[in-house]
Amino acid sequence: MKNLGYYNGAFGPLEEMTVPMNDRAGYFGDGVYEATLARNGKIFALEDHLNRFYNSAALIKMTVPYTREELTDILYSMLGKMDDSEILVYWQLTRGTAIRNHVFPDASVKPNLWITMKPGKKADPDHVLKLVSTEDTRFLHCNIKTLNLLPNVMAAEKAREAGCDECVFHRGDIVTECAHSNVSILKDGVFITHPTDHYILPGISRMHLIQECRRLGIPVDETPFTMKELLEADEIIVSSSTKLVLRACELEGQPVGGKASDLFKKLQNAYVERFLRETENGR
Repeated sequence: MKNLGYYNGAFGPLEEMTVPMNDRAGYFGDGVYEATLARNGKIFALEDHLNRFYNSAALIKMTVPYTREELTDILYSMLGKMDDSEILVYWQLTRGTAIRNHVFPDASVKPNLWITMKPGKKADPDHVLKLVSTEDTRFLHCNIKTLNLLPNVMAAEKAREAGCDECVFHRGDIVTECAHSNVSILKDGVFITHPTDHYILPGISRMHLIQECRRLGIPVDETPFTMKELLEADEIIVSSSTKLVLRACELEGQPVGGKASDLFKKLQNAYVERFLRETENGR
């Protein structure tokens, strides 16, 4: 299939799938999700994504009704039905189907598993990003990958309307992350990134970049940095599970980065090679 949907064991063309009106995702965004790329029948960094998925579920007091092995088997079973070799894999778990009520439903209500798959490739590594920024007014649980993404949607739309690719969040003068990416900088040969506190999502690509930095001997500093430091950085790095790692060339209409091209390319190449190596063969 080209675009595939799954809901609690039922699957079919994504455009034809339906879900109950009383699924708590619709009322409250009451659930958690993950997304990554698959290539050649291999889901990239699946174990890392499962770690975060189960942790996010636990942080909102939701029990995943599948073992890691069972969920892995379901995802790969779905992947095997896809026509393309490069796929965007998305899954989410909601707290179940029940009449609208803010409190949790009865314990007998089982969470609902959604999966969507569609063609998806890693970003062109030569693409450079234009950025805008906005005050980060999200709640204080950004470390949980929940379905509550309205501020992110608004920020992404702000970027689109400005002819840009991504929107940087900041709390006061402190940079946190982007609408759907992590943002880090290179300055004086050091990779600087916001620490994994409750203000940012602990990005899988962010984690991988730190690993690659340490392998390559690039110093890492997990310290909050300011908007001024972002503007004056040698390079601004935007990372996510679909972008992998890209650089920015503009922020709020001002040129940025471009001062550590060799170091950036060294890091980017290492991560792209990791992605290609780990998705060279199927499961």
